[in-house]
Amino acid sequence: MALGAEFTITENATDADGVRHFTINSPYQSQPTTLRILAPADAGSAEQRRLLFVLPVEAKEEHHYGDGLTEIRKLDLHNKHKLVAVAPSFAQLPWYADHPGDAGIRQESYMLKVVLPAVDQLYPARTARRLLLGFSKSGWGAFGLILRHPELFDAASAWDAPLMKAKPDQFGMGDIFGTQENFEAYQITRLLKEQSKPFQKTKRLALSGYENFRPQVQQAHALMESLGILHDYADGPLRKHMWGSGWVEESVKYLDAMAR
Repeated sequence: MALGAEFTITENATDADGVRHFTINSPYQSQPTTLRILAPADAGSAEQRRLLFVLPVEAKEEHHYGDGLTEIRKLDLHNKHKLVAVAPSFAQLPWYADHPGDAGIRQESYMLKVVLPAVDQLYPARTARRLLLGFSKSGWGAFGLILRHPELFDAASAWDAPLMKAKPDQFGMGDIFGTQENFEAYQITRLLKEQSKPFQKTKRLALSGYENFRPQVQQAHALMESLGILHDYADGPLRKHMWGSGWVEESVKYLDAMAR
């Protein structure tokens, strides 16, 4: 079915775990992408829904670091917290940015102009609480999306993420950001400084964890404290840099509390 002039979405099947599977074609991604949705037994009323965007750290259907939606299902967090859990995929390594020259790498636009309206159409509500969950690259993405679009997202939680990066010189960043100038439009440290006001009166951010990026998480916490940004913070415990290492439940609890 067509949900917008700029993309089409086809429902494939609902698997044995209750996950709905979709295929999306859009001009914002160079290849077809997928969308998986796991709704609670009580999905909530059409008055208000709580949507949890489980942001991937890998391209396509790769799961070397585990699968965020699988963790949500295993822990039954969609039912415990009445969350419609949404897991998009991306054709390239996701850094949640639009490339300045490649029209097939527009990851931010894909999230805003395809994923959000598709979910709103599939699970309509008068109001939607949109929550962002990620780690590593997708922790960067969670913070970047809410800082750049505070009117669209209600809360974000990042675990073990390289939030202090000042150049796109590691982890495949260069292929997505393209240039230093474009990277700086998404740079988390700059966004925290420039967009601090919407986050100084209401707690909307959570930051925790470590294995690979403890100094960056600690420094981001210190920067947020200096800016008066309200946030939940936990320095540890040390866990493996994977979806299934035990951090997801705590991070969703942070989001649940902030969404209330």
